[in-house]
Amino acid sequence: MKPFDLLGNAVRAKEIFTVLARHGFADLLNQIELPAAIWSRFVPQHAPARTIHERVRLAAEQLGPTFVKAGQLLSMRPDLLPAPLILELRKLQNSVQPLPFSEVRPVLVEALGREPDEVFSSFNEIPAATASLAQVYFARLHDGREVAVKIQKPGLEKTVLADFELIAWLAAQIHQRIARLTPFNLPGVVAELRAGILRELDFQNEARNQQYFNTINPHPDRVFSPVVFDEFSSERVLVSERINGRSLDDLPSDPEFNRRIAAHGAASLLHQVLIAGFFHADPHGGNVLIMPDGRLCLLDWGLAGNLTRRLRLALAELLLAAVEQDAERIVEIAAELGAPGGGVDLRAMERDVTLALREDFNVPLGREHSGRALLKLLHIFGRNGINISQDYSLMAKAILCIEEVGRRLDPTFDLRAHARPVLQEVQRSRVRPGVLWRDVRDVLRSSFTGLKELPGELRRIARRLERDDLTIRFQHQGLEGLDDALKAAANRIALGVIIAALIVGSSLIITTRNPPYLFGYSALGMIGYLLSAVLGLYVVWDIFRHGRHR
Repeated sequence: MKPFDLLGNAVRAKEIFTVLARHGFADLLNQIELPAAIWSRFVPQHAPARTIHERVRLAAEQLGPTFVKAGQLLSMRPDLLPAPLILELRKLQNSVQPLPFSEVRPVLVEALGREPDEVFSSFNEIPAATASLAQVYFARLHDGREVAVKIQKPGLEKTVLADFELIAWLAAQIHQRIARLTPFNLPGVVAELRAGILRELDFQNEARNQQYFNTINPHPDRVFSPVVFDEFSSERVLVSERINGRSLDDLPSDPEFNRRIAAHGAASLLHQVLIAGFFHADPHGGNVLIMPDGRLCLLDWGLAGNLTRRLRLALAELLLAAVEQDAERIVEIAAELGAPGGGVDLRAMERDVTLALREDFNVPLGREHSGRALLKLLHIFGRNGINISQDYSLMAKAILCIEEVGRRLDPTFDLRAHARPVLQEVQRSRVRPGVLWRDVRDVLRSSFTGLKELPGELRRIARRLERDDLTIRFQHQGLEGLDDALKAAANRIALGVIIAALIVGSSLIITTRNPPYLFGYSALGMIGYLLSAVLGLYVVWDIFRHGRHR
């Protein structure tokens, strides 16, 4: 963000800085050298004893929808954040008051391209649900079908973009000034979050995800998603069938019924992840409704994950290795997927993986938290420079959600028991004759193509050699610091020469006693002395402040 952009958002910027100070992040504001006058008086004298992870969550909730949604998306990045912070961010709630329908109605009219009465025979103007990005209303079409109408809040995109300008500026300052956080590439993370939230603001993306799931879902008699009415839906309004189901909190005390529902949900999610490669990325309890006939309805498909066949097969191997407590194999799979650099200590990674499995995936001791174990593994990979597909992070959160929902329904829920038949199916699919023949055919095709192109490539190299047109580029690594030091030294020498010249010139002018005079001396000489003193003091101050001069 440019300085004038920061000034243009001064009110919101001050609000963000004061909330950060109030929640114990004054040290961070100090390190990026923000004027203390803005936030220092908001630093609490006696703050309640909270962990840093709790303070991050509370600050995000107080800062509003952009920060809440950003925190929810960050909770799907276990490669960047430690497991305790991930678990805390998953508690983020939207404490927002519903807007009156009169404010939301213009968005509905613009999206429909006509008056609501022309589409709906009745429309309940009291919202059935309110979130940070949208409000949901119940209505009835003229043909009698009951629908749920999700309407985006007015002016939301403009607010999100303005907030992200400030977040991007703050991330850039932290990235430049706090060395221990530089490896996390916060500006890149913020850019990803911005793209993710803008994607969620497009309700057509959610509609496509719901429709695709219903198309590939092999068991609609067990799990389904609401039908979308395309003719009435757009980027800012989503019209889908109304689901008259019960939430998990309203289920009757029927252990057998609840056990069956938990099994159906687990089987569906594992099929989505390992077989279909397309899955609901946030199936927490609030996004699941239970129908009277026992079917599960998955709501809110704004965020979905996609896994290629290669990633699905690697995930199956990863899960099998985790069950067998084979840390060495897990590290091998991660290295194959993430292509780590030469500085990665794989043996140290094995120790970390072993400890993570022992803590959260130790079957003999009854510690079977598959979701938490996956979160820790992905964090270990990311901490060691192995950047695996972000959809793996979405998958880890989805498994964590379904595991928590399953245990709410059935205290004896065991995800491994439901995963076993799906993993066996994945393993069988790898050795089917048709699959093996396809793999062999692909290898032969790529090899033959490479061999066929090799003579032409060699001829091109030979021709460039004949024309003296072949160049080889060398790039020195690790010399950036030396380049900066040379520039700093050159700048200091140049300033020193300028200051010396000013002093010598001013002395000559004073000895000639040329008018006009100031305090009995030549005014021009006195100005030269004053200018050289100011420049000299600035250089000294800058050296003490930064240790360098650019």
